[in-house]
Amino acid sequence: MILDKAADFDVRKYLRLEMMPHFLCPGCGHGIALRALLWALDELDQDKDKLAVVSGIGCAGRLSAYIDANTFHVTHGRALAYASGLALARADLRVVVISGDGDCLAIGGNHLIHACRRNLNLTCLMLNNEVYGMTGGQVSPTTSAAMLTTTTPLGNSEPSFDACALAAAAGAGFVGREVTYHLPKLKELIKAGLEHPGFAFIEVLSDCTEIFGRKNELGSSAEMIMRQTSDLRPSAYRDTVEAPFRPNELATGVLARNDRPEYGTAYRNAARAIKAAAERRGGK
Repeated sequence: MILDKAADFDVRKYLRLEMMPHFLCPGCGHGIALRALLWALDELDQDKDKLAVVSGIGCAGRLSAYIDANTFHVTHGRALAYASGLALARADLRVVVISGDGDCLAIGGNHLIHACRRNLNLTCLMLNNEVYGMTGGQVSPTTSAAMLTTTTPLGNSEPSFDACALAAAAGAGFVGREVTYHLPKLKELIKAGLEHPGFAFIEVLSDCTEIFGRKNELGSSAEMIMRQTSDLRPSAYRDTVEAPFRPNELATGVLARNDRPEYGTAYRNAARAIKAAAERRGGK
């Protein structure tokens, strides 16, 4: 039944077809993540004129250009800052941020923390492929231990960052994680995040087949995505001390919920109360 519904979904109605062909490498997981997002929006019957998608720099940041909605391609690491202002000023819009692991956790890490803390009504998709794929293949905060990148030619010595643990600790209203292999599950998780009345953070474990996969001899794009169902992340295929992304160690699905007042609503209610009090004083 799920596969039948997937076949019925026509992704083209949400795309700027004049932007095709896209720039993604063959086998890149980001395209699967984009399809999952658009599928979720379709099931929610989202009005494209009431949808705003904000993205930063990197392969993930390029995805907003393909979406036929109100889209904003902003500076490196600042997508959540722009989106926060937009969500506060335009409560009538559904605001979505698409960011990469470097964009969201490195230069944009501080913005992520405070977006979680504020709990504005917006959804952040962090597409995690463990590398700065577009800018040269440098190490990122989520690169698994011992993996090779252009800036770790002897293997990565730093532990990888658990973005979902950070988001939950910072107070995000909704935290979830899924792999691109499980497209229907990913769609359902994104849909739940979109419907959450507050800040939703969703980590999507994607694959960089060309820049990261080739350097670490991880095989074809099909082999890389199939590994998501077994040893999930590439560190499991090397003789490493740490393999943090094995399926029995890495939780997926909804990881945390924190149903507390949404910041924009609370702010507007406070502003109305102050205005009403001032009007009462003026009328006396």
